[in-house]
Amino acid sequence: KMPMLEPSDSQEAKDMVATALEISETYDVPVIIRLTTRVCHSKSIVKCQDRQTVANRPYVKNTMGRTVVPAAAKVNQQKLIKNMKALSQTVDDSKWNYIEDNHAKIGVIGSGVAYYYGKEVFGKNASYLKVGFSYPMPMNLIKTFADKVETLYILEENDPIMETEIRAAGIDCIGKEVIPEFGELTPDRLRAAIFGKDLKHYHDIEPQDALPRPPSLCVGCPHRGVFYTLGKRKDLMIFSDIGCYSLGMGPPYNATDAMICMGASISGGHGVAKALEIKGEDAEPLHVVSLIGDSTFFHSGMTSLLDVVYNRSATTTFILDNRITGMTGHQENPGSGYDLMGNPSPTIDLEALVKALGIQHVRTIDPNNLSAVEEALDWGIQLGEPSVIIAKWPCALKKFTAEDQADFPDAFTNKCYVDTDACVGCKKCLKSGCPALAFSTIVEKKSSIIQDACLGCRVCLQICPVDAIKMEETSHE
Repeated sequence: KMPMLEPSDSQEAKDMVATALEISETYDVPVIIRLTTRVCHSKSIVKCQDRQTVANRPYVKNTMGRTVVPAAAKVNQQKLIKNMKALSQTVDDSKWNYIEDNHAKIGVIGSGVAYYYGKEVFGKNASYLKVGFSYPMPMNLIKTFADKVETLYILEENDPIMETEIRAAGIDCIGKEVIPEFGELTPDRLRAAIFGKDLKHYHDIEPQDALPRPPSLCVGCPHRGVFYTLGKRKDLMIFSDIGCYSLGMGPPYNATDAMICMGASISGGHGVAKALEIKGEDAEPLHVVSLIGDSTFFHSGMTSLLDVVYNRSATTTFILDNRITGMTGHQENPGSGYDLMGNPSPTIDLEALVKALGIQHVRTIDPNNLSAVEEALDWGIQLGEPSVIIAKWPCALKKFTAEDQADFPDAFTNKCYVDTDACVGCKKCLKSGCPALAFSTIVEKKSSIIQDACLGCRVCLQICPVDAIKMEETSHE
């Protein structure tokens, strides 16, 4: 039972934080700000108010209010119920919930960005109830609005939360029996669901469908060599984790069997390894490999690796150390040498840390060297004991520090090119999944490398069976 606010644009996303803080302070409860995909992935100019200075308050000890032992939890649950009831008396008058009465027979209740989708689809042909403060639900306002219209649509992303509550209140409405319950809601999907797809007046010219373009690892990504190597093997069960390396599950690598949540690669792999161990001779001839990034390992992988050591499962863990938190925007981590404010901080030695956790078999490799990756993998498999391989190479998008320059002086300084006379058009280089590679299907039917993009990682060069890809030494800045 927590209050929830649903912003519909960038301005509301900022402003609702202030409201959430006020609610939290007044009613002593955490507040959810529900951000859906389109709100997160859109940008707009926002107006900022003058900063307000809030006086510091002295710390007041409140053990019963901040512990979750049964005796305290019972008291706090009663307090929560009381506070939520008090809060529910305010939602109908919240500035985030309001009616736009167009004196129409159709009514639309929309939460978050779905409100704008409704306005785009129905225009002036409907009246609207915008619900930005969605829990506790403004039920009195909803009943007032429902009485004004003949047909009521409920627009909300994914699950029918509002719809269920509104139906429970005895209000007839149209919701997920018509409107998609999965995937991102868009004006086009909404329009098609409500009115049908053959509405030519909405699009004088039908938009061209974009060519399929699956997400790919960046040019020069240090994960590419690991995934290319793992994808060729048929004797592995691979557990991946949350990060850029999640992309290893798709083509051309297909190098993931399972991926659940942040930090679960090592623990999941450990569990399967023990299950295979119990099956004994009846088990499939599979070796378990877990993949985890350096940031994720620091965050939630260390305890799982300790479990691997403690319970002795014969798994091989790849720690993909690109020296940064890549996927979420290059935040620093304990292995980067800087804190989140950019100040120098102690650099945690991954290899020393892994050994301190009890792993006796550790190797550090250059993941761009395919033979080194293959050799390390075979080494880990034949051990029959817990092993860790640290694939150490900086993210291709990383702004190099002085330490990076010292540790990787030759990184991203060269480019590769295709000798078209030697290329036989076998397309094997495309198995690297590098966006800098191109293949002409019209004239020569041969590969080429986009020079402005290439960072000289050498993976494609090692894949080419006829040595048609060469390295040219040119400075890359």
